[in-house]
Amino acid sequence: MTDADPVFSLDDHGHMQAALGLARRNLGRVWPNPSVGCIVVKEGVVLGRGVTAPGGRPHGEPQALAQAGGAARGATVYVSLEPCNHHGKTPPCSEALIAAGVARIVVACEDPDPRVSGSGIRRLREASIQVDVGLCAEEAQEVNHGFITRIMKGRPGVTLKLATSLDARVATAAGHSQWITGPESRARGHLLRAHHDAILVGIGTVLADDPELTCRLPGLEAANPVRIVLDSSLRLPVTAKLVQGAASVAPTWVVTRAGADAAKAAALEAFGVRILRVDGDVRGQPPVQAALNALAGQGITRLLVEGGPTVATAFLKSGLVDQVEWFRAPMLIGGDGLSAVAGLDTDLLSQALRLSPAHDLVDSYRPR
Repeated sequence: MTDADPVFSLDDHGHMQAALGLARRNLGRVWPNPSVGCIVVKEGVVLGRGVTAPGGRPHGEPQALAQAGGAARGATVYVSLEPCNHHGKTPPCSEALIAAGVARIVVACEDPDPRVSGSGIRRLREASIQVDVGLCAEEAQEVNHGFITRIMKGRPGVTLKLATSLDARVATAAGHSQWITGPESRARGHLLRAHHDAILVGIGTVLADDPELTCRLPGLEAANPVRIVLDSSLRLPVTAKLVQGAASVAPTWVVTRAGADAAKAAALEAFGVRILRVDGDVRGQPPVQAALNALAGQGITRLLVEGGPTVATAFLKSGLVDQVEWFRAPMLIGGDGLSAVAGLDTDLLSQALRLSPAHDLVDSYRPR
């Protein structure tokens, strides 16, 4: 077996796309593990499909192999991330693939986890299995961007969600904000929640709106993210919906400063709230980098930030936002409205924060 660039067929591409589709299906539900899709194919017939199960186990490969049974011998396996090669709570997937007697494995991209990091591929090749790497690699890396970011940078992948008027306002001067966007945008926002491990807001949003931060799409009501509040002074009231539902609706975590009031922390913990303490304090909020490091330490890989202007600005100024999902309504509120983003200390256009389109969409509006 060599490391020469493999040549992939149209069938290879089709099966890998199916594996990636499976991986996307469980995003937001498998942390701290990556979501990995697997397809077992023999003589053009799909014998088994699998994807990392909610909670991170079992992995996709053993599920697909179990469906295929003995017919997996001599088959080709398509997997969206390098098979694991270490013993954890389950045996390594590389071991299961070798035992199944598969003939060829197509891997989209390597797993950067130091416990794997090419060792799974080497072990499979040492077992005389043909392993071809790199098919749809960019797509695979995008699917597990959050997991890869946690491994490589020690923080989750961060998506900032903004919902504004066309002139980037989130409320009128009187504070009226519901609803700027319509039901379609709100449904898309709830889908984003379902596809992220956790959702983060600042204490100001909680005190103003008392949100639930749940996914309320039909069929996805159970796909609630962990609810996270940045609250340096532990002002979160025990009567808040996030606190009252911490043990029954979805987990609620509070990121606060190291010296925050111990008695208030204990009161919140009595309702099932988890308290994460970090060092430092910036403008009433824990430092963004420290907060993200703490969340990564708890296994969070995909974080959706839905906070108000203070939190949005802090994340943008930190340079730690990986993607912006910006929902814009065809209305103008005017300069006296509340801006979605506060000052970014920009004096020159060359200092402006620039964004590149993530989707091929063009917005076109006219007054009505």
